[in-house]
Order: sequence, then C-alpha cells, then structure tokens
Amino acid sequence: AMENVALWHERDISHSSVERMIGPDATVTLDFALSRLTSVIDRLLVYPDNMLKNMNKFRGLVHSQRVLLALTQAGVSREDAYRLVQRNAMKVWEQGADFLEELLADKEVTAVLPEADIREKFDLGYHTKHVDTIFKRVFGEA
Repeated sequence: AMENVALWHERDISHSSVERMIGPDATVTLDFALSRLTSVIDRLLVYPDNMLKNMNKFRGLVHSQRVLLALTQAGVSREDAYRLVQRNAMKVWEQGADFLEELLADKEVTAVLPEADIREKFDLGYHTKHVDTIFKRVFGEA
C-alpha cells in the first residue's frame, strides 16, 4: 500500500481500496496460518527413539558445530578450526568412521582441546537444557 503513495504530502483516493484491504487480508491470512499450525501441533506424533536413531546414523557429525566453536574459543583461527573439523568429518562421511573417535585420534585437535572437553561437546543434553524453562514460559506453571 505504501508503494502506491507517490509523494507523502500528495494523497488522493485512487489507492484507498488497497489500503482498506491490507489489514483484513493480513489478519485473515494470519488466522488461517495459526489455525493450521495449531492443528498440525495437536496431531503431531513424536517418536524420541526414532529421532535418536536417526541422529546416530550420522555418527556424531551433528556435534561438529560445537567442536568448531570450542576450537576457535581455544585460540585456533576459524579457518584452521574449520579445516580440522572438516578433515575429520569427511572421514566419517566417506569411511563410516565415528566423529568422536576421529577427533580424539587427531593430534592437532587434542593438542588444543583436552579429551574431556571434546567428549563434553557430544552431550545431547546441552541442546535441551532449557526446555523446561521454555515450556513454563509458553504454557505457564503446570
């Protein structure tokens, strides 16, 4: 609607129909989207065991970002950290190796990160540690 106004100080009625329709159209569209989303969430089936199985198919690659960030925080340049992570990730992808084991066997990685720090980056609980707090914010105290 704002594109229909050539100059802010010169208005006429030629574009008023567009301005009158944007509000109702936008709110009806939003209502439809929220209604559809509510329906999807209400019928959503979650299978945690299958989710874990699918994540394990990648043999630890889902943790590569945390390893990369740990390397950069330990003083390794972003480019070198990326090279180290990529080198080990490609072994997993091409040879079916385990990402954690490859990292622990890599002398360049272990020279910067102790084994305990590397293993800590593979903790799935890190990603879900605030779930209860988020649920309380969204749904209130249960």
